[in-house]
Amino acid sequence: MMKVLLIAPNIDATDVGEALMAFKWAEALCDRVALTVLTFQRPGRPDVAAQLPGARVVTWPEPSWARTHERLNAMLKPAWPVFARRVRSWIGAALAHGDSFDVAHQLMPQAARYASPLRHFAIPYIIGPLGGALDTPAAFRAEATGAPLFTRLRALDAYRFRHDPWLRDSYARAACILGVAPYVRDVLADVPMRRFEPVLELGIDDVAPLAPRRQEPGRLRVLHVGRAVRTKGLRDTVRALALVKDLPGVTLTSAGAGEELELCRAEAARLGVADRVTFHGRIARSEVEALYASHDVFCFPSFREPAGGVLYEAMRHGLPVITADRGGPAWIVDAASGFRLPVTDPATYAADIATSLRRLALSPELTKRLGQGARGKVLREGLWSAKADRLVDLYRDVAPHRIAHAVIRKDRPACA
Repeated sequence: MMKVLLIAPNIDATDVGEALMAFKWAEALCDRVALTVLTFQRPGRPDVAAQLPGARVVTWPEPSWARTHERLNAMLKPAWPVFARRVRSWIGAALAHGDSFDVAHQLMPQAARYASPLRHFAIPYIIGPLGGALDTPAAFRAEATGAPLFTRLRALDAYRFRHDPWLRDSYARAACILGVAPYVRDVLADVPMRRFEPVLELGIDDVAPLAPRRQEPGRLRVLHVGRAVRTKGLRDTVRALALVKDLPGVTLTSAGAGEELELCRAEAARLGVADRVTFHGRIARSEVEALYASHDVFCFPSFREPAGGVLYEAMRHGLPVITADRGGPAWIVDAASGFRLPVTDPATYAADIATSLRRLALSPELTKRLGQGARGKVLREGLWSAKADRLVDLYRDVAPHRIAHAVIRKDRPACA
């Protein structure tokens, strides 16, 4: 069985975001390879080794200072240098004692700004899926104000791709770089890469049971799920609703909290559609699932979305999707599962969303067909079992000769 070394700073089935996705990947790989996992153990969280009984798990306590500000920790990974040093030291000791690996994989962080400790060794390695690094389109920037200061540090990414020797060396020496969608190849255009493959970091365990939907021409229950921030497109959806006032049976439900929520309430009132919009704010996961089952279409015109996990959530319920032809959504959604709209300017964007809503509202048959296409696509491509099989095939491809003993590189300086 192939021996794989997997590294990620956080792996936890009870968490959200990257930690949960890392767990799902590791869990799926356990049955297919001899898996060794290196990660932090967060105090107060379930033991990682107990969550992955089929893997060899090595953990270190996550520094307490890194957990002080949860959002900052999620965005910047301040403990990454500590983790990288731990990983480098452990691998060096393991190889010195005769251990070996056919391939190594730096699964997380997803952001493309962290030099890899794997570059210090001769083990073939993969990095990714990488995402992020999308900017806000110029025409939308005036409305996308108030971003936290640390999110503006993304502007430094392009400079680092061109000039950071440790980051460039990490990517240049990788056997393969994975991106959450094809756009990542363009983002990393200044970085030398041996190979690039698009691999969405998201997956599903199964599709949801089909809910009966009796749609009538002129009626459409539209759903938006996501943080209420400008880039997620809730304001654009509200504006689109105002452009189909002649179809009063088209309604909108929003689930998700954030600074944009009150602005969207005010926008709905100003445009005269407040009676057709329900703003739930933050609700329980079970309630979100019930909304997917009870609505007709998922409208998520997020214009700076690197991946788009909520798209998979909606598609597994058989909802057609209206989204942006940009970032991850442009790759997830195809012509058989929904509408991908060009991101131009706010007025044109809202008009295009309205056109899509009108088409679906007036054609229940089209809505049904696209919903079936969405469910079928996520079933073919999104199951964790299928995703893990494809990843193992890639492992075999980048390490075709099954290296018996990796060696420590002697030509690298002692830096993380």
